[in-house]
Amino acid sequence: MMKTVIGMGILGTLLAVTPARAQDSTVTVDFTAGWTFSDGVHGDSYLIPGVGTFDRVDPKDSFKWGLGAGVLLGQHGEVGFLFGQQLSKLQIGGSQTIDVGDLTVNTYHGYYAYNFGDSATKVRPYLMGGIGATNFGSVDYTGPLGNRGSTDSSTRFSTVWGGGVKFFATPRVAARVGVQWTPTYISTDSAGWWCDPYWGCYVVGNAKYANQFDFNGGVTFHF
Repeated sequence: MMKTVIGMGILGTLLAVTPARAQDSTVTVDFTAGWTFSDGVHGDSYLIPGVGTFDRVDPKDSFKWGLGAGVLLGQHGEVGFLFGQQLSKLQIGGSQTIDVGDLTVNTYHGYYAYNFGDSATKVRPYLMGGIGATNFGSVDYTGPLGNRGSTDSSTRFSTVWGGGVKFFATPRVAARVGVQWTPTYISTDSAGWWCDPYWGCYVVGNAKYANQFDFNGGVTFHF
């Protein structure tokens, strides 16, 4: 399934270029690896007898790798597809912090990037943003009484924002360093009522997001 999604994303990226621009465009392939600081969500307090009280769930800070494919549109623009995988653990926190089990977090995003400078520049900063989805994989766990179970996999809407610098050793190969922020929508809690003399009264919500903050490095190939 993962290979199919990645392949479709890369194919979609290549087909997104119009025929008039295809001959002038350059295909890029990126490989990255780094460290992710993860932030989950708060919830209602839950008591586990003999263990503690818990009110939040988080992926654990951990290693992440990624790959991407893109198409350069002229000197500066770039469109593409990014896949990332964080090899983490699910944690519950409150009166203490407990690792529940292994958790894999996969991210899938289409993106647009702007590369500063011209194509002959050795050092090129960039900014990027994109939309897509984050999948939190199922987690196998052992309960406090020795009972075994697993959580359900869940996929949520997410965006990605980032920037960094590419250092070109040759026109075709560049080292890169960057940062990325991936906020993932989890749920919306009711925050109360808001009343307006024109629109009337309605319930307003408080959206909850999980966040990934990535620091990464890697290599970019131009074809």
